Amino acid sequence: MQSICVYCGSSPGTDPRFMEEAVTAGTLIAQEGLTLVYGGGRVGLMGAVADAALAAGGKVVGVMPADLVSQEIAHTGLTELVVVNSMHERKWKMAELAGGFLCLPGGPGTFEEIFEQWTWALLGFHSKPCGFVNVSNYYDLLRNTVQHMADNGFIAQQYVDMLIYADSTKDAIDRFRAYVPPPPKWGVAAVEQRY
Repeated sequence: MQSICVYCGSSPGTDPRFMEEAVTAGTLIAQEGLTLVYGGGRVGLMGAVADAALAAGGKVVGVMPADLVSQEIAHTGLTELVVVNSMHERKWKMAELAGGFLCLPGGPGTFEEIFEQWTWALLGFHSKPCGFVNVSNYYDLLRNTVQHMADNGFIAQQYVDMLIYADSTKDAIDRFRAYVPPPPKWGVAAVEQRY
């Protein structure tokens, strides 16, 4: 694994521990020699992760649609800012660049992005880990909801269990490196990465 895509809020949230973990995450990703891939923003937890990684000497690649860049929320100090045409293209490019997908606390965009990668993983489109840093138990309700899907027969337990929940970014990275994906949902192994 050479890079990690971090999904997180464009707001700081209400709990100061969210921001603390964002700074810790960016710093650790850089110290581990990994490239940070993220949405390219300079605001909220997104900006804090990027700033921390840059301050620790890391490589940071942001991916942002042109219309968001024009609204002046793009981070201007990144190693690289990839400007794309749409949110769909943004998500595809971030997925292409990442070796794993990690969520810090965030809102609907964060949830939507990680759920797409989780879906692609269980279908066998890629074999990259997906996980959550459960700061202040932020993801407890989500974890219960995902388990509820399996309990009601909408997903096999092995695809619930493939999601990584960690109390810290350090633990998440360690578990990402040891990750072994389950077989794809429809029983056909991914012959090659789709991106």
